[in-house]
Amino acid sequence: MTGYSRMYILLFLIFMAGCANLDPVGGGQINYDPGERQVDPTDVLVPDGYKVEVVARGLTFPTAVVENEEGQLFVTESGYAYGEVILSPKLLRVNTNGSTELLVEGEKNGPWTGIIYHDGNFYVAEGGQFEGGKILRINGNGKVDTLVENLPSVGDHHTNGPAIKDNYIYFGQGTATNSAVVGPDNASFGWLYRKPEFHDIPCKDIVLKGINYTSKNPLTDTPDDEVTTGAYVPFGEATRKGQVIKGEIPCNGAIMRIPIEGGEPELVAWGFRNPYGMAFSSSGELFITENSYDVRGSRPVWGTGDVLWKIEEGTWYGWPDHNAGHEISQLKVPDKGAPKLLLDEYPDSPPQPVAKLGVHSSSNGMDISRNAGFGFVGEVFIAQFGDMAPNVGKVMRPVGFKVVRVNPENGVVENFAINKGKGNGPATFLKTAGLERPVSVHFNEGGDALYVVDFGILIVSKEEGAKPREGTGVIWKISKE
Repeated sequence: MTGYSRMYILLFLIFMAGCANLDPVGGGQINYDPGERQVDPTDVLVPDGYKVEVVARGLTFPTAVVENEEGQLFVTESGYAYGEVILSPKLLRVNTNGSTELLVEGEKNGPWTGIIYHDGNFYVAEGGQFEGGKILRINGNGKVDTLVENLPSVGDHHTNGPAIKDNYIYFGQGTATNSAVVGPDNASFGWLYRKPEFHDIPCKDIVLKGINYTSKNPLTDTPDDEVTTGAYVPFGEATRKGQVIKGEIPCNGAIMRIPIEGGEPELVAWGFRNPYGMAFSSSGELFITENSYDVRGSRPVWGTGDVLWKIEEGTWYGWPDHNAGHEISQLKVPDKGAPKLLLDEYPDSPPQPVAKLGVHSSSNGMDISRNAGFGFVGEVFIAQFGDMAPNVGKVMRPVGFKVVRVNPENGVVENFAINKGKGNGPATFLKTAGLERPVSVHFNEGGDALYVVDFGILIVSKEEGAKPREGTGVIWKISKE
């Protein structure tokens, strides 16, 4: 054996030993009880010249904050969390000492995913897990009016947003499924049992290839019962090549808008999986974040990162056959092959995104810097909720659990607020007292401070699924020293 051969064998053995020590694990997978959440701003790393403060803690599933014209801070509590935790959503006033007061308690139709304040009113996106999505208007006295309802949001993803421009309310509507085919994974979310007829609705007519998938049937107790399901149809219904699925408004996987006084929704853009974060730039351009595919269900998709888009009205953005402007048919799922394409004709050629974000990072709420006193003017700040592995697919290390900033001119993504410690992950994973699951960010009225809404502890396991912890949510504030 030559010296080179011995060297290559030695390197191979070292490599394999290292791989053996790589335990694929997500940030929510911990093997101990974290107990009461600890919170310490010094455990959060931000750029030199910035400081981190705690504004409020002890919240249950907070999702977004907003200020009124007097600078008073308000926060929404979701009322619903994956893991089928069902509570009443709430709008709370946050006092300067960190205490909160209830302004409005909503119906059990959460999650309340976002909020904006405009001309004396709050506008809330009600996710609609049980009765369909809504956009609500809440005045300063807590009176609630519904501006639009019956949005198709009783599936995996919800009604998100909102944002306001030119007297229109813009909002996102997520898809019912991971990749357009209803399957047993949707039973694990709970909704397939409640709404077995529900499925994705396209915004315009589409033509199918007739690709179908056979899966176990969780809706019966019959052993080994199987059903065959196609795309954009109810569970257990097959499709055929050339079949036309009629488009409807409202629809899934879309950005829509309504007049500020309410009314019928109209389509802005479509072909998204879960359009979550939403903000207008100072020049009026609409930016959104999209949560991309998981490795689950009848049609799993591997290796697709979340995306930041600049929206062109009337455009189709590629779901369910594309990610970030490229077909997904080359993305082979380990041991399962690549996903088959579902559409026989494409409505458009999907554009390229502003930036690609981490795979399974769950890049959610966002805002755009507008004050030179804070810095990074024009850059997009995004809260990354973090992976839900193993239920979304395996990761070699925790992904997300931080705040990033994106330069929309060149697509460069950089960390802005991240936990200190060895490696990445939520505070419970690192056994520190920093960020858990940032779900949204919001600049204050002056633009010189960034609020970070931290959903709180959410543990994930293959056996029990998602297990969120009530009373562990935090609002952080980042500003110049």
